This record gives sequence, C-alpha cells and structure tokens, in this order.
Amino acid sequence: MPGQKATEATRREQILKAAYEVALRRGIDGLTVRAVAARARLSHGLVLFHFKRKDQLGLALLDKVLATTLSLRIPDEIGLISKPRERLLALLGHEVRRFLEEPRRIRLVLEYWARGAHNAVIRGKISVGLDGYREAFRKIAEEALPAKAGRSGRPAGVATVAVSLIIGYPVQAMIDPDQFDIEEYLAAVQAILGDFPMAA
Repeated sequence: MPGQKATEATRREQILKAAYEVALRRGIDGLTVRAVAARARLSHGLVLFHFKRKDQLGLALLDKVLATTLSLRIPDEIGLISKPRERLLALLGHEVRRFLEEPRRIRLVLEYWARGAHNAVIRGKISVGLDGYREAFRKIAEEALPAKAGRSGRPAGVATVAVSLIIGYPVQAMIDPDQFDIEEYLAAVQAILGDFPMAA
C-alpha cells in the first residue's frame, strides 16, 4: 500500500523550511528553486507548483523570517518580575541577547531590508513586522510609565527606542564584533532608559 501524500500545507511548510535553511547558508541571492528543491528532497516542479515563481518563494520566506525574528515572546521568568521598569529592562536584555544568538537570521532580515529600498512589497512587509514588534513593546512600556508622563515618556516613544536599541546592537556587532561588549551595551541601555520618566 503506497504511503499517504502530504497535505498542501505540510508540503508548503517543508519547502519553506528548506528555503530558510538555504537562505541561512547562502543568503537571499543563493535562494534558488533548484537549491530549495534539493534541500527539501522534492522535485523542482513540485516546488514551482506551490510557489509559482522564485519571488513568491522569497516573499513567503520573508513572512517566516519576520514571524520568527520580530515576534516578542516574554519568558516566564521575566513575566514574573513584579516591577514594570525592571520587567521592561529585563525584556530588553533578553531580546538583545536573542538577536545576538541568531546572527544568520538577522543577516537575512538585513538582506531583505536592503532589497526593500527598491521593492515596495518587501518594504511593506518589513514595516508591518516592525509595527507589530513595536506594539508589543508599547504594551510593556505602558505598564512601566507613570500615568502622567510627559511627551518624552509616551509608551510609543519608549517602544521605538527599545526596538532601535535591540536591532542596532546586533547590526553593529556583526560589522565590528571586537568593539562591542554586551554587558556594557546593556548598562548603557539602562542609563538611556533611565532618562525616561518611569513607574517604579
């Protein structure tokens, strides 16, 4: 009796997983239908059945990269911190470290970012991803800010600064790794955020 065929959703996920692995190793320029088919151990035609063109595959991969990179998951130990300010700072540190642990994924985001300068669809997807990431931080910042914070202490502003600091460190560390110390950086982040009026 022949084995069961994979569902379309399962097959698409298999192809996207292979595309992700290819792109992590070769970059976006190395993302070819043939390389993905070989990695997924599928025919070239089957990959094209699910993703009609290479650019469709690239955009689907971008969605996957953004969903795994620009998603905020608060670890239990941070969620249990009772003081909102300490919780926000701990979350910032966690996210900076998470980004540093995934340099190839960050490189992929940056490659897409560069392509987004000339491609409105890519730019739009990245913008939506960043908006969602900032919004998750805005909710955390809202708890940490006093009710009557001034203009500089608005949750949206704190979220924007937080996301800039989180994404900025791995970018600099990739370019010049010998010049950056994460503990120094996190101490500086804490000092910068110390200028924002926050709740205890």
